[in-house]
Amino acid sequence: MDFSMPQFLIAMPEIFLLSMTCAILLIDAFLPPRLSYLTFLFVELTLIAAIFITIPQFKNYPISIVTFNGHYVVDELAITSKLFIYLFSLFSFIYARDYIKTRDIPQSEYYLLGLLAVLGMSVMVSAYSFLTIFLGLELLSIALYAMVAIQKHSNLATEAAMKYFVLGALASGMFLYGISILYGVTGSIEMDGVANVLKNSQNTVPMLGLIFVLAGLMFKFGAVPFHMWVPDVYQGAGTPTTLFIASAPKVAAFAITLRILVQAMPAMQVNWEHLLIIVAVLSMFFGNVLAIVQSNFKRMLAYSSIAHIGYTLLGIIAGPNSTQGYSAAMFYIFTYVLVAAGAFAIITVMSQKGVDLDQLDEYRGLNARNPWLAFLMLLLLFSMAGVPPTVGFFAKLGLIESLVEANLVWLAVLALIFALIGAYYYLRVVMLMYFEEPKEGNQALPVFVPRDMQIALSINGFAALALGLFPSFLIDLCRISVG
Repeated sequence: MDFSMPQFLIAMPEIFLLSMTCAILLIDAFLPPRLSYLTFLFVELTLIAAIFITIPQFKNYPISIVTFNGHYVVDELAITSKLFIYLFSLFSFIYARDYIKTRDIPQSEYYLLGLLAVLGMSVMVSAYSFLTIFLGLELLSIALYAMVAIQKHSNLATEAAMKYFVLGALASGMFLYGISILYGVTGSIEMDGVANVLKNSQNTVPMLGLIFVLAGLMFKFGAVPFHMWVPDVYQGAGTPTTLFIASAPKVAAFAITLRILVQAMPAMQVNWEHLLIIVAVLSMFFGNVLAIVQSNFKRMLAYSSIAHIGYTLLGIIAGPNSTQGYSAAMFYIFTYVLVAAGAFAIITVMSQKGVDLDQLDEYRGLNARNPWLAFLMLLLLFSMAGVPPTVGFFAKLGLIESLVEANLVWLAVLALIFALIGAYYYLRVVMLMYFEEPKEGNQALPVFVPRDMQIALSINGFAALALGLFPSFLIDLCRISVG
């Protein structure tokens, strides 16, 4: 048996995250309660350091390097995805800090579980075998189940955690079953090994494996028909947890879907294209239509996220026949996660005083209570709807161009129709904020936003506008990342 020494240096981001998680866990055990805020600082500093460790890898590793006996890869896709995962997680924890202080939520446990989830995502995007993917996926999933259930006195959170856990376990089982079928056919669990065998195979059994693997991935994405957990978990979990689930894990799910379909199964392109078309159309339809009838803001954004995953899949579908399909999909998921995180952050800020303000009616007259907050929310909702000049417009435009280039004009027309349907429920919230009077009582009082949160929200909101006015840097980065 050949054995070569792994290149530990290229896995430095994960090694650092794991070491710091263990160190912070140990330090936190000896910290007196009055110094518990140090855990938050250590976690944030860890993520900042992880970003600085990862950035030089762009220059140091211009070509893909596979190590750890074919289980780990570092390439542009992995590096870019990690940077965005660390950045979105950094902002998620900043938004969460004041919220969890005012509730009976164990702060240290929340941040440490979040850091473990970040480690799981980091492993996922650098995974080059199904074994590593599964390890990263489960590390992420278990941390997220615990984060949803962390509000132990909330029946809604407990119910959401139970649903998430049961359905997540089912999805993991399907994913694992798909892997076992592919391993049985190909005799390999590594990406290039599976691709090489499937390239010359006339066997139809891998199709069954593909269906089960895709089912597991679509569950993690929250795409139809594996979307049932999304509205319940988004509503039941504490808003910072919802924010976290709606942001960085989507980037990890996208990266791993691209790696499996494009690098391990190029020979089955026609099959997975047809399956993804069905999933994308159903996701756009059900996501947009069901979002219209929601009165709960978090549930509305949950159904909206299902629709946006449908749009993202369009880029992957167009990818094999378009020069910009994969990069358009990557640009779309990055920008969607950015604006979704901002929207949930504003809900978090609105819920500072111990009560979740997640009903749409509670946003009536927000402009009169805090014009700046209303303006930021307007920018984020316009971006989700695809209104120019926000970044959401260019994201949708890129996807439609790639579909036309791939001769999938009918799919581009469908995407446009669903985008118009989706604009209705976003504009309804804008109308409530600007053209309705605030409710009487506490809900008519001005909304106070702490200065640090105000800065973070402003960066988030204006990023949606700035990236719309100057999208070329991010577009080029996505093109480089997916080749």
